[in-house]
Amino acid sequence: MLNRRQLRVKVMQSLYAFTQSENHSLENGEKELLFSIQKIYELYHFLLLLPLELIHLHQQQVDNAKQKYFPTEEEKNPNPRFINNRVLKLLKNNGDFNIGVSKKKLNWIEETDWLNKIFSDIKKDQEFKKYVYDSSDNIESDKDFLNYIYINYVAPNEQLQEILEEKSIFWADDFELVLSLIVKTIKACKDEEINLLPLYNDPDDRDFILELYRKTIIYNQEYEEIISKKTNNWEVDRIAIMDILLMKMAIAEAIHFPSIPVKVTLNEYIDISKEYSTPKSKTFINGILDKIVGELKTENKIQKSGRGLME
Repeated sequence: MLNRRQLRVKVMQSLYAFTQSENHSLENGEKELLFSIQKIYELYHFLLLLPLELIHLHQQQVDNAKQKYFPTEEEKNPNPRFINNRVLKLLKNNGDFNIGVSKKKLNWIEETDWLNKIFSDIKKDQEFKKYVYDSSDNIESDKDFLNYIYINYVAPNEQLQEILEEKSIFWADDFELVLSLIVKTIKACKDEEINLLPLYNDPDDRDFILELYRKTIIYNQEYEEIISKKTNNWEVDRIAIMDILLMKMAIAEAIHFPSIPVKVTLNEYIDISKEYSTPKSKTFINGILDKIVGELKTENKIQKSGRGLME
């Protein structure tokens, strides 16, 4: 589900929380890290459930309209295109999805008013009318319209983000990430099946994040001294906290993960710094890590098990 860079970010966030917490229990920190990733998967299921709730709402409205004393011709013969969306039918019958929803008891019952409001806006949209009356009735158009809903009605919806934040402190932070995963899931859907993304892309990913988390904490003081020596006698507390944290993670990964090339490690943390630290962090971290890695190689503290992995 999450690639290695996204997993590194989750470790970084958990390490930052650990440094700011008065509870310095490594075991509790590890549990919190794993829990935060599990919450991403929970949000993934919750937001996938959203269009199914809209279909249910739409069906109720259709049924109620038919019960009128004098229904219009359109109310008597409503267009079933949205209700028959192929992707959502596949999702509704997906065993993994239903287990995930049931296990966490996910539902939108408390958000009925919000659902009514958003669906009212969707039905007024020309794209909705274009979709339900379009002659190209195929799974590709079904996929396109679902993604249109997520991109134009879910992603920018501030009220929804407030709702998610009330439900979980983790959900607001992971909102954009999960939406990108949902769009990816929909695009990959085929005529006969929809496959949910796994919690971990690789069976080793869980071990990777735990080991990275542990090693960064266990060798925290040692890495801080290494960084201090390479920062031209700057006081470590004058350097951005996130810069220090990212460099400690990079050192831990370079030393303790023999199968990951040094170049990959450096590029990953430099790229992460662009988004999560200061504008000058990229250049600063790149320069300091280059010096540190060079020295660690000289001292044979970086041992890579594979051809070309030292570059």
